[in-house]
This record gives sequence, C-alpha cells and structure tokens, in this order.
Amino acid sequence: MSGVATLRTDWEPRVLSILRIMVGLLFMEHGTAKLLGFPPGTAAPAMFGLIWFAGVIEMVGGALVALGLFTRIAAFIMSGEMAFAYFMAHAPQNFFPLVNRGEAAVLYCFIFLYLAVAGGGCWSLDRLISRQ
Repeated sequence: MSGVATLRTDWEPRVLSILRIMVGLLFMEHGTAKLLGFPPGTAAPAMFGLIWFAGVIEMVGGALVALGLFTRIAAFIMSGEMAFAYFMAHAPQNFFPLVNRGEAAVLYCFIFLYLAVAGGGCWSLDRLISRQ
C-alpha cells in the first residue's frame, strides 16, 4: 500500500472525529449565545418561540455531536434546522448565499448531513458504546 493510501486509511476516521468535535463546539456556541447569553451579543429569545427552539437544538445538538453521542440523529436534526433557517431567513433576501449572508447555514447544513451519514468517527461515545 502506498504512503498516501496508508495515511488516508489511518487518519480518515481521526480527522472525521476532529471535524465533528470542532463543528459541534462551534454550533453549540450559537445555542449558548441565544439561551445563556454567552458569548454576549444577542438578547435572550422568548421561551418556546422559534429562536428559543433553535437555541435548544443548537446547544443540545452541538454538545451531542461534539461528544459523538447519538451523532447521526443529532446531526440529521441540525442539518434540517440549518436548511429551514436558510430558506426562511436568508433565501428570501437574495438567491446567492454570499449576498444573503447564508454561507454558514449552508455549510452547517451539509456538514451535518455528512455527519448524519458518516457517523462520529473513531473518537466518539457512539463508537465506545457500540464496542460494549
């Protein structure tokens, strides 16, 4: 096996786990900003409103994905949330994501869709639980 193939075989599941952890933590930050005011910058949404539910999905789902627990289910739900957010908030403003400031929503949507299919990688609680 060539060096590149060996490198890919050895590191692909690890890099998947690193991607999952970082995306989960970054997404969780959106939820903590909405619900807990940390980091500061947004006002707290009305409880049980649309933004509040988005914050719950972002905070809880982001934590689950970062830990690699119920990764596929959480990522699928968050992918749907980001698709919904894009078409509700960004797409009506303009067709192009660069202009309507929806690139982050599109990226999150497709990264979470990938994680829903690929799973959490080798460094996940899902993997640890499945071994037992």
